[in-house]
Amino acid sequence: MSYNLINREQYMKRIRPFIESDLIKVLTGMRRSGKSVMLELIKKELILRGVSKDKIISINFESLNYYDLCNAFSLHEKIQKCINDSKEKYYLFFDEIQEVKDWEKAINSFRVEFNCDIYVTGSNAKLLSSELATYLAGRYVEFIIYPFSYAEFLTLYKLENPLSEEELIFSTYLTLGGMPYLSNLRYKEEPSYQYLLDLFNSVILKDVVKRNNIRDVDLLERIITYVLANIGNTFSATSISKYFKNEKRIVAPETILNYLKACEEAFLFYKVKRQDIKGKQLLSVNEKYYVSDLGIREAVLRGNLKDINLSLENIVYMELLRRGYSVTVGKLGDKEIDFIATRQEEKIYLQVTYLLSSEETIKREFGIYDGVKDNYPKFVISLDKFNMSQNGIKHYNLKKFLLMESWN
Repeated sequence: MSYNLINREQYMKRIRPFIESDLIKVLTGMRRSGKSVMLELIKKELILRGVSKDKIISINFESLNYYDLCNAFSLHEKIQKCINDSKEKYYLFFDEIQEVKDWEKAINSFRVEFNCDIYVTGSNAKLLSSELATYLAGRYVEFIIYPFSYAEFLTLYKLENPLSEEELIFSTYLTLGGMPYLSNLRYKEEPSYQYLLDLFNSVILKDVVKRNNIRDVDLLERIITYVLANIGNTFSATSISKYFKNEKRIVAPETILNYLKACEEAFLFYKVKRQDIKGKQLLSVNEKYYVSDLGIREAVLRGNLKDINLSLENIVYMELLRRGYSVTVGKLGDKEIDFIATRQEEKIYLQVTYLLSSEETIKREFGIYDGVKDNYPKFVISLDKFNMSQNGIKHYNLKKFLLMESWN
């Protein structure tokens, strides 16, 4: 079984309209989230459209074979020789482009000089925003590639284990997460955790420490561990600073914010702002953080099942991002709605809980919406098997919810 078998159509639908256009296609996302496979899927699509393989030039800058091309001039010289002043169209694929010094100058030069269709991937949001904005403003389109959704995970798992019960499959997703390569390890626990720990260390070293010249790696690791332990909880840099003070270590909130931002730029964490529902303004303190992949959290802390409510929240949050929603946490007086998700004119509210196991829990999860006076769809999501929808508020089983094509 290989994750190359899966056609990530959710992404291809978004990318397809831009194939053959003069806009540079930029695929970003955490290291090993499947960006390279997306490039292969795009190449496959081009070949099906009749593009000759010799018109496709592909370079992965993590390979030592291309170490001598890791600066703009050498890369330009190489591509110039390959294209050789041809008027025919070429298709250029550059994987992990951030390894190339001044890469944006080379890409801009290709765009101007040659008849070409350009695709690049990168594992750092900072690299692909500030530098792109400077050289290529208005001339690129970005697609964020996330680890596998539950639907993608389920498809691959069933190829290898067609008789597996869905309970087991979901439990595996909850603990091992959706990093694509795990399918090649047959989702076996120990090899999977080893891979995830190695990936975690690689992200920290290459995409956080090296990229941001961080010297205090021990402090960075402590901050990351704190955030992993507190996914889905509101906290601030000041509260982390106080936590370290209790541990007899003085760390300025500003330093903590810088380290957190570096982790966000490496797509390790996502920060979610809170929104005052009545006042409709975003609040600037006590945000929440979610991890891009729960398997990494499990490999580091081994606590996903113990923190089941927060783990389920994390899964729903990442699914909202995959589907193109912008997400905030809703504040309503002293209460919070887990997620307010918007996409163009669409808006939905979501409460996520493990089980609606008592009248008190049901009243709390459904009652949170009493103060919301608009008519946008409102959901309560849990692992209960029976439909408990009431008062116009829809209740869904989480596994069913994740597999639905549309929620409206």
